[in-house]
Amino acid sequence: MTEHSKHLSFYERPNVVSAILPIGEGIPMGIEKAYNADLGIGGAYGSWGKSYSNAQLTPFVGERMGAALNESEILNLSELGFNSRQHIPLLDSKEHLALELEVGSRLLKEAMKAMNWDASEIGGVLIGMSGPVNDDYVREISRRAGIPESALKVSVHKACDGSMGALHLALNPSLSPKGEVNVAEELRGKKILVGGIEGLSRFTASARDTNALQLFGNGMGVIGLIPDKNMKLLTGKTFENYDKDGLLAVRMYYPHLNSNPYQGSLVDVMQESADHIRISGLMNEPKNGASIEMAGLMGMVKLFVRTGVQVVEEVYREYCTLMDRLGESRKSVTLGIVHHANYKINALKAKHLSKLGIEFPIPWVVDDFGNVSAASNVIAFLRKLPEIKLGDHILLDGFGAGTYYDVMVVSVGE
Repeated sequence: MTEHSKHLSFYERPNVVSAILPIGEGIPMGIEKAYNADLGIGGAYGSWGKSYSNAQLTPFVGERMGAALNESEILNLSELGFNSRQHIPLLDSKEHLALELEVGSRLLKEAMKAMNWDASEIGGVLIGMSGPVNDDYVREISRRAGIPESALKVSVHKACDGSMGALHLALNPSLSPKGEVNVAEELRGKKILVGGIEGLSRFTASARDTNALQLFGNGMGVIGLIPDKNMKLLTGKTFENYDKDGLLAVRMYYPHLNSNPYQGSLVDVMQESADHIRISGLMNEPKNGASIEMAGLMGMVKLFVRTGVQVVEEVYREYCTLMDRLGESRKSVTLGIVHHANYKINALKAKHLSKLGIEFPIPWVVDDFGNVSAASNVIAFLRKLPEIKLGDHILLDGFGAGTYYDVMVVSVGE
């Protein structure tokens, strides 16, 4: 983080286009576009709600909790890599739905503008969401954005891994179950939109967990790309490991058919209609009916670091083997786009990987959003997009509650 950027709220960035949405007393929203002409890849990202600095957040959380925070409950958020994030006021269910349909459809429209694509050209929309505001969210925002009914819509509910799970599904034909629509084969060569949209201020409004209320905020991001043309999968791995201890318990606001975490996959694949597939990850849910419950920051480290390092190592070793086989052993991973759970988790993962002889840049660039779950990888990618060069190899590392991991190395540009 630069000294300049860490004091800016997202809305103060020079290229952010802001608006006030006429819902409740008026909800601020901002979107920024990015495009790399050499790669033919671009997109849009943003947030909605009032921007709170770390200092402003403490009384806001106290208000949500109904009592001021104790000194011991106040997190050192700048040390965790966060300096501001966006929250909305309390709204009723109709207002929440109207708000998130508006921000989601606007995001898709801006991403298409960044790509100079017409809505009629879109072949697929894949969105990761931890707690969707309604079951048909992806279909509805696509319809509002003018995208054809025939375009394949995929809703991915794997907590913070949702957007990377969606991207992996779009690039890797081996991930689709036999007998189901093969998403990667269906979308190969088509213009698609992939991302994450997370209304976490709504999601955490009913939480009684002070850590969750301080860490999470609203965020969204969508990338426009053409699978196997300007983004190609080199190697990847998806992994699931049930969080039996409930270190990060999350309520499932979506259908899931399997309640037994020890029988079969944790992930349900449901073909809900000809144009809509739902990927639902089983969660260890809070026992008190709350939306989210955390076992503290060390619980998150325990949950994500050990297994996360293992999955990244396996993918990286497979990548090196592939490069050797192709006679390109000097080729290396240029950049790692890792989910911004918090800075300490990413720094610790980087430290453990370094001990294994695996090193590549892992920039921390989402300091003005808080933890925005499935949106963070997409935002981080779009922020680094202007610096990425034709033919670069990028490692994308998604991980989320449940627990779910999608790690892949891709090449970018035609």
